[in-house]
Amino acid sequence: MSETMSRPYLQILFFQELLLLLLLESCYIADCYDPLDPNGNITITYDIISWTTETDGYWAKVTIENYYQYRHVEKPGWKLGFDWAENEVIWSMTGALATQSGNCSAFKYRVPHCCQRSPEIIDLMPDAARINRSENCCRNGVLAARDIDPKNAISIFYMTVGNLPSLWTGKTPKNVTFMAPGPGYTCSPFADYSPTIFPSVGGRRETQAIRTWKSTCTYSQFIANKAPTCCVSLSSFYDSNVTPCPRCSCGCQAQERTSLSCIGDTKFRGSSLPVGEVEEGLVRCTSHMCPVRVHWHVKNNYMYHWRVKLTVTNYNYAANYSKWNIMVQHPGFSQATTAFSFNSTTLDTTTSPNEAALFWGLEYVNGELLQADNTGFGSVTSEILLHKDRKSFSLRNGWAFPRRVYFNGEDCIMPLPDVYPMLPNGSCGPLTSLQNHLVLLFMLLVLLHNFHLEQ
Repeated sequence: MSETMSRPYLQILFFQELLLLLLLESCYIADCYDPLDPNGNITITYDIISWTTETDGYWAKVTIENYYQYRHVEKPGWKLGFDWAENEVIWSMTGALATQSGNCSAFKYRVPHCCQRSPEIIDLMPDAARINRSENCCRNGVLAARDIDPKNAISIFYMTVGNLPSLWTGKTPKNVTFMAPGPGYTCSPFADYSPTIFPSVGGRRETQAIRTWKSTCTYSQFIANKAPTCCVSLSSFYDSNVTPCPRCSCGCQAQERTSLSCIGDTKFRGSSLPVGEVEEGLVRCTSHMCPVRVHWHVKNNYMYHWRVKLTVTNYNYAANYSKWNIMVQHPGFSQATTAFSFNSTTLDTTTSPNEAALFWGLEYVNGELLQADNTGFGSVTSEILLHKDRKSFSLRNGWAFPRRVYFNGEDCIMPLPDVYPMLPNGSCGPLTSLQNHLVLLFMLLVLLHNFHLEQ
């Protein structure tokens, strides 16, 4: 290749590689870092508490902590997996159990709890026997969001590990996986940390772990779900039009289906599938085909307050959403806010202070979002009173509506800004039906006037 031809060719290759690098970097930032929850993660701490001579191994404490502000682990709960570095076995467990015992034929007189090279561990049920329980266990694997219920955002179990080689050097388990309950989490390898300090004797003494390893698991919505799981619709008191969820937000109906035939089969009603495992045909037929819709309605404009109605509707035939939550990013939350039928709190974010608010149900009232059936949909609703600040909340240009909405930590599909409800005297946005009639009437009067002048 000549020098004159090779130079443009090399330049094209350079710009292609640069573009690819920028795309990968932008995907990484958008997928792995959430400015509304910058410190969110699931941290797994593996502490070796003491050595055991009876089993040629050690006694370990494993702690799973949810540091996500608004993402929780739903039923049927978390599942922790890893690969042993050697030929370790689990002799006994409290606070959790391995799903399979594996091949324990090499042990004749005492059978271990689990001989799997790659064990999978799950939480115990709430009715577990007292002898098998540990602190912060036995919630069927459910982990609450940190800002909603910090006491239940942690799970702990203990296990006795044995069958170590004589020259064991403390090799960490490999290939850590965390399911909650489906995919979505990617975990880092276990790494050495400063040994954990445990208080004892009522806090008068401190003991130290022999070894401490930690793994951090972060969530990706793109890995967890093939399609979005929620969408947002908008309306206001000053516009008769409702801005619906964007069409096909979470998928489209097959073209050969009618509006009746796409309703799920009755055999699925009353069942309970994990969130995110909704099969085709189990979601009520809509133009958006989302399991969940969040509707934001600007209801009233008072002298000192704005009044908003927030409604969450479940179109899913197969799943109830317990411990649900809604995170809304809106600058109006920088002012005093009152939710009448939901719990609420503001969140610490890397965006403007107090620009995001978290809402969740009241226990025994609306803490569970029920599934849909033939008679209607499951829904929860609350009115929200926001202190008026015209700098952060305005009816002009769609400023009265949220910037982003999350349901159970999943980013919901928002309508495009150009279709937001607008003020009747706004300079942008489509004309209302009344405005169209007035324009036609005005044109007709002009034509009649011109006709009379010509006569």
